[in-house]
Amino acid sequence: MSSLRTLLRSLALAGLSAALIAPASVARAEPTPAELTKQIEKSSTELERIVESYNKLNEEIKANKATAAALQARIGPLQAQAEQSRADVGVLAATAYKTGGLRTVRALLEPGGQTSLPERLGTLDQLTRQRQQTIDGFTTSQRKLINEKARLDATLAKQAAQAKQLVAGKNKIEADLARLYQLRRQAYGRATEAPVETGSAGSAPAVSGSAGVAVRYAYGAIGKPYVYGAEGPGGYDCSGLTLAAWRAAGKSLPHNAAMQWDATARISRGSLQPGDLVFYSGLGHVAIYVGSGQIIDAPSAGRNVNKRDMNIMSIAGYGRVR
Repeated sequence: MSSLRTLLRSLALAGLSAALIAPASVARAEPTPAELTKQIEKSSTELERIVESYNKLNEEIKANKATAAALQARIGPLQAQAEQSRADVGVLAATAYKTGGLRTVRALLEPGGQTSLPERLGTLDQLTRQRQQTIDGFTTSQRKLINEKARLDATLAKQAAQAKQLVAGKNKIEADLARLYQLRRQAYGRATEAPVETGSAGSAPAVSGSAGVAVRYAYGAIGKPYVYGAEGPGGYDCSGLTLAAWRAAGKSLPHNAAMQWDATARISRGSLQPGDLVFYSGLGHVAIYVGSGQIIDAPSAGRNVNKRDMNIMSIAGYGRVR
């Protein structure tokens, strides 16, 4: 009987162990390729928003540097004016002291002089106004100088704060990229897409003018990797590609999808022509339209510039480069 009890006890323990182990095995199950792809798409979308924010900050820093340079250029002449006015006031004071200016003034006011009182008062008024104008010029130049320096200091302080944000943003992007590349390795066996064959997307359509230059540039970028913050020629992010394509055509665009939206003219879907820009929901992604319902874009980290159907996601609108 004791042997039977021992056997039953062993079986019960074995069953309990199996029950405890089974859930752990399920919890450790690897995600399917479909699940990994979904995670990759979600991470890519989130990362692209961060990259475009990073690009926007870069554009703002460039604008602030230009403002600072302009302010600095204006401060130089104001400094010279203030110093000249200060010197002029000093000369007036020294001259008055050396020539007995105060005695001259007293003589002008005392009765019995060689000239009439109105004439004497007129001379005094002229001297007073001359001196006051010099002082006013000095204080106006000085006030302008102080204001310009204050604006410059504020701009430089803003730049310093933005530079810190830029470093923080870059660090976050690098960390997110590492996780994204790991997901891609799990799903596809490699972190980035394999290079595509040259000419696999066909030849560029015959488009005239600057739009044609931009479209041909975009075709030439097909197969190059997505690189955040890049605008060619070795790699691109989404707004970097559209910027570079239109830069080749002699047009300037900011390196940020939302800012490119502001810089372009609104058009309807029915008015789309090759070279126009297609903006996607949230203005976090932009592509260049190449005709026949197709776009060329830099999709996301780990992928290459490619030509594909324009309906890749919800479209926010369309823009024509002015």
